Amino acid sequence: MADVRVNRKVKPGKHSILDVFPGLDRSEAFRSLFADGLREKVLRDCKIDVVPEDMYMYIDDGPGNVVAGLGYLKKGEERILYLDILHELTHVRQWHEGQELWDRRYSYVDRPTEVEAYDVAVKEARRLGMTDREIADYLRVEWTSREEHERLCRRLGVKSPESRAY
Repeated sequence: MADVRVNRKVKPGKHSILDVFPGLDRSEAFRSLFADGLREKVLRDCKIDVVPEDMYMYIDDGPGNVVAGLGYLKKGEERILYLDILHELTHVRQWHEGQELWDRRYSYVDRPTEVEAYDVAVKEARRLGMTDREIADYLRVEWTSREEHERLCRRLGVKSPESRAY
């Protein structure tokens, strides 16, 4: 993470990944997401669409870009933003592979594409030295129930403070 920064001075609009996350191309976690040819294509073609709305990040599956809220980029914790961009770039890779990103047969926490993207983030969080409590907090999103959060934590091998296993 030492090589990766967040450009807090970014303005709304479409930006290259490295304009928003300088040094990301040197991250081993990023490099492991993409085969060489696709890595260069993503660095060249994938944009981060910074929007003024108050929101986190998601992938726009039309052009395969990442959408990120301006306030989140300016005020979010740097390592969480880093984990989020790895999560979303996992979806970008899945999108390039033709995977169904929003397969409605699964709940959010059971969807294979989400589990894989969170797994990438959790592995990097562990490498960064984050505790299970910090990782469980990272995995907590407002659109999931407590039971779903616990299920996702269990699936990813993270002890949740909400579960009896903590």
